[in-house]
Amino acid sequence: MKIIAIDVMRIAMPFTSGRENDPLNAGGGDAYNAASRQLTRMETLLVRLTTDNGLLGWGEGFGHLTNSVTYAALVGPVGRFFIDKDFDGTPEGLGQLMDQAQRAFHAFGRSGAVQFALSALDIALWDLCAKQAGRPLWQLLGATRGEIGVYASLVSYDNDPLQVAAHARRAYDAGFRAIKLHETDYAAIAAARTALPLDAQLMVDVNCPWTVEEACRQAVALRELNLGWLEEPIWPPDDLAGLARVRACGTPIAAGENAQGVQGFLQHFTAGAVSVAQPSVAKIGGISAALEVYRLARAHRVKVVPHCFYYGAALMATAHLVATLPEEIQLEVPYLQWPEPLYAELDFTPRMTLPLTPGLGFAPDEAILARYRIAHTTLNRETTTC
Repeated sequence: MKIIAIDVMRIAMPFTSGRENDPLNAGGGDAYNAASRQLTRMETLLVRLTTDNGLLGWGEGFGHLTNSVTYAALVGPVGRFFIDKDFDGTPEGLGQLMDQAQRAFHAFGRSGAVQFALSALDIALWDLCAKQAGRPLWQLLGATRGEIGVYASLVSYDNDPLQVAAHARRAYDAGFRAIKLHETDYAAIAAARTALPLDAQLMVDVNCPWTVEEACRQAVALRELNLGWLEEPIWPPDDLAGLARVRACGTPIAAGENAQGVQGFLQHFTAGAVSVAQPSVAKIGGISAALEVYRLARAHRVKVVPHCFYYGAALMATAHLVATLPEEIQLEVPYLQWPEPLYAELDFTPRMTLPLTPGLGFAPDEAILARYRIAHTTLNRETTTC
């Protein structure tokens, strides 16, 4: 088959998180961390491939409030590269096509907007592969379980111990037994731990705030809270020797969302820097790259729990990938409430049943998609011809 069109769409969906009445949150904002309390809408970037045999493949690339940069890459050289490309609809053919693309764009780095754009297209190509095969993606990937666990990834409540405790308990009362915070103060983290029963697992993502020395002090202090992991504790995040020092303090360390491609994960593993590897399908190079990271992690005996603070095709791609991992691995979801869910799976519960329809099973409501779309470009042979 041939790729005859690529639709590139930026959308911004409103959500609630229990903090919407805070005056700091009233007007939205330009925060670049998707867990920030300043945000009332979450952006994402979707792609839709159309083939000459009528199949549609959906993908999602990273960007959040910098989606304009990934969007430019997709409507520019990255998207044009894929127009009119022949693709046989098999994983082998997909691998060959993505290898060509990765080599063509390697000079632009192993992370950043170009890699995020390639990630979106890789996800869409896997959707096409599974549709061509007439199988749900999880089955095409070799998974045998069609149901996975889900953990709640909370937004930030600005280290307010009372709010953090209340919202952690809110997620627990909704049935979630694994909960991740985006807080940095010990008091807020400890408040959540106290509010949760002993059967709840608590993780913390601090988003790279500390020096190695400060991170070591924090990791030692947090040991008594028995965290599932402390995520991305140091700046810069690619100081792998420093990350290994923090890991040696006794609190499990998770990282990898900011790794520089598959080789970046290999460097994490060989440095002994992580207890938990977190490839992000919308950043690392799509499903193809995530599968390679999984292989490397198995060889180095490192646990994998994918990063997933998305709500489109990348969330569904991660769900299918989680099904290929051990039973105890759960899907991260942004624990937000969507007044108008883009598709049914956004009504989060502690268990997700994976679609039995061919492909990703990502089927956005077209009316909602149109309502919250803020940019849309269609590439085809006519629009990409100089």
